[in-house]
Amino acid sequence: MRELTVGIDIGGTNTKYGIVDRSGQVLSHGSVSTTKHEEFIDYFKSLAKALRDEFQKIEGEYKIIGVGVGAANGNYYKGTIERATNLKWKGIIPLADMFREEFDIPCIVTNDANAAAVGEMIYGGAKGLKDFVVITLGTGLGSGFVCNGQLLNGKHGIAGEVGHTSVNPAGRYCNCGKRGCLETYVSATGIKRTVYKLLADHLEPSELRGISFDNLTTKMITESAMRGDIVALAAFEYTGRILGMKLAETVVHTDPEAIFLFGGLSLAGDLIFKPTIKHMEANLMPLFRGKVKVLPSGLQNQAAPILGASSLVWNYLDNQPKAEVV
Repeated sequence: MRELTVGIDIGGTNTKYGIVDRSGQVLSHGSVSTTKHEEFIDYFKSLAKALRDEFQKIEGEYKIIGVGVGAANGNYYKGTIERATNLKWKGIIPLADMFREEFDIPCIVTNDANAAAVGEMIYGGAKGLKDFVVITLGTGLGSGFVCNGQLLNGKHGIAGEVGHTSVNPAGRYCNCGKRGCLETYVSATGIKRTVYKLLADHLEPSELRGISFDNLTTKMITESAMRGDIVALAAFEYTGRILGMKLAETVVHTDPEAIFLFGGLSLAGDLIFKPTIKHMEANLMPLFRGKVKVLPSGLQNQAAPILGASSLVWNYLDNQPKAEVV
């Protein structure tokens, strides 16, 4: 009988899930809307139904041995999602307990970027690396740190919130309640806000004028920049400058071998990588210059968070077989 795990990535817009074997093969996958349901219990029921439907598609005998979940503000030790800023549901959500009650299997919860970091380490570009950082550039900005080959969870199980470090204490309002957080500038939402600021400041023609904020996408901005649109190009330069400056601070904290950029905004390629690297190097302490690579994720097919989340279960059960899973 095959032993399988479920990997779930709860994003600000969509929730992706996959059923994974020990080798990292995704046997079945799908997604549900994260934003459709006003109440978390209704969202959870929708997700549970989708998973049961997915189980029916798998051929042969198998056993689901656990669920791994990557979510913003996921607490590894408690199995909870705690006051996630990019989710509509507030407060503390006992997600691991809910999965255990629904499916009678253990559930491991962690930060969504931590899950991506594990996926990168096991299946992606970080194979063989012991010290690296993954920055996820989605609806918000997440970060996962691997130090000496171990995922960094921190004392309270919520390490890795670079997205809520400060760029400008009097800057843009953030859903977390602060102002000027990094993710309000560097994320899919952040670059859209930058475009609108630049459209107000610039007089030059731009094909982005006339597009509503809700309809504007990172892909639109990228395509406009590739066609030479002055506002789109300025938006990437501005975004890369801020990200590069903050990565310079991250390097000093952890001395990584590499920093991987993952997610929709990173798919812009040189438009985001060139200014990011330029400004990171310019702001680094001289001792670190030229030593830290900034690379695209080796798993840009959106499988990294799913694989990383699922591998949390294998890792936990292998290393703590007698411990109770929360």
